[in-house]
Amino acid sequence: MEITKTLQNYKFLKYFLLMILGSILLTMSAKIKIPFYPVPMTMQTFVVIMLGIVLGSRVATSTILLYLFEGLCGLPVFSNSPEKGVGIIYFTGPTMGYLLGFIPAVFFSGFLKVHYKHSLIIRFILNFVLYAFSVSFIYIFGLIWLLNYVPTEKLWALGALPFLPAEVLKISILAIFTT
Repeated sequence: MEITKTLQNYKFLKYFLLMILGSILLTMSAKIKIPFYPVPMTMQTFVVIMLGIVLGSRVATSTILLYLFEGLCGLPVFSNSPEKGVGIIYFTGPTMGYLLGFIPAVFFSGFLKVHYKHSLIIRFILNFVLYAFSVSFIYIFGLIWLLNYVPTEKLWALGALPFLPAEVLKISILAIFTT
């Protein structure tokens, strides 16, 4: 009985450490801006999907929830924080929908798996579609929330279109490495 409790404590500690490391990695990915046309690119969506792939849906979703909680508590974990505010002030700004979209994105990228019975090309295509499906939640949630700040006719042009080339690149890299 004692061994079982020790193993459960070890497992909890392992998952908690993975969540903290994942949160740190996500914070670092939010702070690194890569010059990209027409807007700078962060690696947040890449890390969100990667966390789902590596940690699985439950631990990765818990990691995202920890990250969002840290940001809500005022830690400068989000992109453009503390420059544009911290805590609830930043969280409820224009990017809140995108941040909330991390939750279903990481869940589906960790939950759905492509089996290795397919050929290499088919696996790449299936992984690409799976990761694009997962990232789409980030943009769906983000665009819906962005309606509070941007007129409908400019929504797509400001909230999604500039980021799509970078997303295709990031999804392709993930699909190549997981195929």
